[in-house]
Amino acid sequence: MSDDEDIQLVKKSKQVHYGSLEEQERARLAALAAAAKEGGDEVEEKEVGEIHISNEYMELEDEMSKDKKALLEEFERRRKARQLNVSTDDDEVRRSLRQLGEPQCLFGEGPAERRVRLRDLLSYLGEDAIHKKMEEEEARIERDRGREGTWYHEGPTQLREARLWIAKYSLPRAKERLAYAREQMATAGSVRAAAKQDSQRRASAMSIYCSQIGDTRPLSFCRFSSDSKMLITASWSGMVKVWSVPGCVPLHTLRGHTHNVSAAVFRPDTTTPQYFLDKIEASEKAGKDQEPMEVTSEQPSEACTMASCAYDGTVHLWNFKSDEPMASLEGHSPHRVARVEFHPSGKFLGACVFDHSWRLWDLESGVEVLHQEGHGKPVYCIAFQCDGSLAATGGFDSFGRVWDLRTGRCVMFLEGHLGNILGVDWAPNGYTLATAAADNTARLWDLRKRANLYTLPAHTHLLSDVRYQRSNGHFLTTASYDGTARLWSSPAWHPLHTLSGHDNKVMTSGTP
Repeated sequence: MSDDEDIQLVKKSKQVHYGSLEEQERARLAALAAAAKEGGDEVEEKEVGEIHISNEYMELEDEMSKDKKALLEEFERRRKARQLNVSTDDDEVRRSLRQLGEPQCLFGEGPAERRVRLRDLLSYLGEDAIHKKMEEEEARIERDRGREGTWYHEGPTQLREARLWIAKYSLPRAKERLAYAREQMATAGSVRAAAKQDSQRRASAMSIYCSQIGDTRPLSFCRFSSDSKMLITASWSGMVKVWSVPGCVPLHTLRGHTHNVSAAVFRPDTTTPQYFLDKIEASEKAGKDQEPMEVTSEQPSEACTMASCAYDGTVHLWNFKSDEPMASLEGHSPHRVARVEFHPSGKFLGACVFDHSWRLWDLESGVEVLHQEGHGKPVYCIAFQCDGSLAATGGFDSFGRVWDLRTGRCVMFLEGHLGNILGVDWAPNGYTLATAAADNTARLWDLRKRANLYTLPAHTHLLSDVRYQRSNGHFLTTASYDGTARLWSSPAWHPLHTLSGHDNKVMTSGTP
């Protein structure tokens, strides 16, 4: 093959050179716009729709200025944080964190890290953030205190009538009490001291006069009558019995409860009827080992003389004429009624219920005139002041309250016990109050000062009851589960005597 045959000629492709497309694009867009105005076909409309036309623009300078501003603020915050003075006391740092609403400690955090965290928080919130938080907390507490104030709701007509009646009853008695107190103060101090010493000396010489088995089950409560010639006892067997004093002759047995009886009390003006006096005399003549002879004297009246309560919520009213209850006060069941107490007038009866309330009943009409709440746990004990204007209650919330029956206000809050309050009693002077609790102590309170006067570390076990001497209040009695009862002088509060002899818990006490 020759050289000419080996050479292959390459055909050069034709190059097409285009000019600017701007004029053509303008023409096309103009044609499309004209077609859209004239109602052109759908294909051309779709082509127009596919073109994204927007007037929104991103201001890059604004975004950059925001980032720059945030960065400058962060640098300024760090500079302030370095200048903040934070205490090096870890306890103070913890308190500051708590005031700011932050956790006192994080996992694995030490005092140094905690201090740095507090400094960073203050750099965000400001140096006076803790002070502001404290002011806000004080303002909130003040607002809550205003909301938690005493509030009232409309009561029945009987309650208003009862309050007016109690006011009219108590004011003259208070006047007499104050007049008697002035007379006593006018008496020579040596005479008053001699009378008190004589009373306390007789209390110190107190000893067991007689002993009697009251029931087959534990006795839960006992009280003397106003003339100190009768004693009423309540038992877990459901029986209530009346005994003569001091001979312990059984006078009356009350049957009606089917559960443990919590308490039984005499009406304030109850005295020993002639029928019982004749029965006691006949028993003494026949001898203690024989059954008492039948007596023919007139039977007692049918007026209410006693009240009792039980674990099943029943409250019965009794008289000396029958061994069956003359009436029952309904409305407590199924809650336990721990104590009942007569108002000094005998017209009303107070009942402590385990539904965290206490009730006041009008015995003449048989109507519950007051259902008083206020305790956080079951109410266990109640006592009325000698004038009849105040009532003191104690409960399982370890607090006591003094209520003004004429207005319904809680006039004093008894705070200090560390256990359930199981007993409460008023002194004859009308302004001293004693409470007994499960913290093994008895506390003395002064209504005038609204303060705790003295705390008696009285026993080695819980105190079940406390009672003042009813005539002058020269001494008080405490009962305890340590098996003893003790006498204490008033107002020196030194021990006078220990009454021992019980083989088990002393569940109540009484003073004639």
